[in-house]
Amino acid sequence: MKKQKVLYGLPEEVKFCSRCVISNQRPSSVVEFKNDPKAEKPTIMFDDEGVCSACRYAEIKENIDWDQREKQLIELCDKHRKSDGQYDCIVPGSGGKDSAFTAHILRYKYGMNPLTVTWAPHKYTQIGWDNFQNWIHSGLDNMLYTPNGRVHRLLTRLAFEVLVHPFQPFIIGQRLIGPRFSVLYDIPLVFYGENQAEYGNNIEENEKPTMDMSFFHESRLEVMDLVLGGVKVRDLIEKHGIELRDLTPYLPLDGERLKKTGTEVHYLGYYLRWDPQECYYYAAENTGFQANTERTEGSYSKYSSIDDKIDPLHYYTTLIKFGIGRATYDAAQEIRNGKITREEGVALVKRYDTEFPVKFFKEIIDYMGISEEKFWDVIDSARSPHLWLKDNDGTWQLRHQVE
Repeated sequence: MKKQKVLYGLPEEVKFCSRCVISNQRPSSVVEFKNDPKAEKPTIMFDDEGVCSACRYAEIKENIDWDQREKQLIELCDKHRKSDGQYDCIVPGSGGKDSAFTAHILRYKYGMNPLTVTWAPHKYTQIGWDNFQNWIHSGLDNMLYTPNGRVHRLLTRLAFEVLVHPFQPFIIGQRLIGPRFSVLYDIPLVFYGENQAEYGNNIEENEKPTMDMSFFHESRLEVMDLVLGGVKVRDLIEKHGIELRDLTPYLPLDGERLKKTGTEVHYLGYYLRWDPQECYYYAAENTGFQANTERTEGSYSKYSSIDDKIDPLHYYTTLIKFGIGRATYDAAQEIRNGKITREEGVALVKRYDTEFPVKFFKEIIDYMGISEEKFWDVIDSARSPHLWLKDNDGTWQLRHQVE
């Protein structure tokens, strides 16, 4: 049988976890400033029994002494807690279930005074804006940071055209905003929710409570060689009319300033057992978080990543590049957390994973400034031949599906 061409450095043989529904094509969730769109590497590992690293970590979580971990959290909070009314920690987030849980429980159970900071979505959904407002009105201070609209639209379009990853500039900004505000306001302690290693990155990353700070300030490249949206900063300036000052929100921070502030980025999920569904229940009860009235396109869920109109398109691009759509991500973690069975997960993936996100499609391609024809040219050129087959009638089909 003729071998099919493989893009993005993916494994040639497609395998599915024997416990959940994720495949070995799952890409890295690490955002770098030197991204090669043809050389993305998967990070999820499968053992000899065909079980993925995320499922193995779910086993490890069963044996963690969570009471001891909570004591460590209390000690950390005691170390940083202010008694003069000043903010003592930063919590980045949108007011979705995870950040709503993180900020609220830190303030109202552990006595912290968090400043919540939000990197604005590309285009708010109504439910996203309502939940954001409810989050603030539940008793939290917030600063909404909205980047230069012209620049962000350009970077989003380039990221789609070059990387088929329209979410990349948003992810960079969102990842940097916590440490950035830490330096600006001299607040050393930053809390994010869960470590992405929960979902398949290197298991060893879960063994420490803090994020690697090198992402925020170090680079082997000069600033002009940093890559944003798949394009070097030099080319953004010379070919796209961008000034260096326009890119400030996306650039690594000054390492000396971070060191002087003593910035530490901690995962709350290291200290408290992380369960997305339980975060939802807590947020609904304590911050007024509301699930959507309809399921999200490409999945069956109603309460995860619902604040940005570009979200469905982002997950559609992961389906195109890696054969992994939104239903796969949702079902995989719900299986690991014991909310559904693998059989139920397989059925949900087969039903919803390849669904095209119609609802906000026209609005988002208008936002990026591309035509529908251009959109499909980019999408179809991004399909790795080892994952996709084109039928005689011109219809694209996945070669491999979870069973």
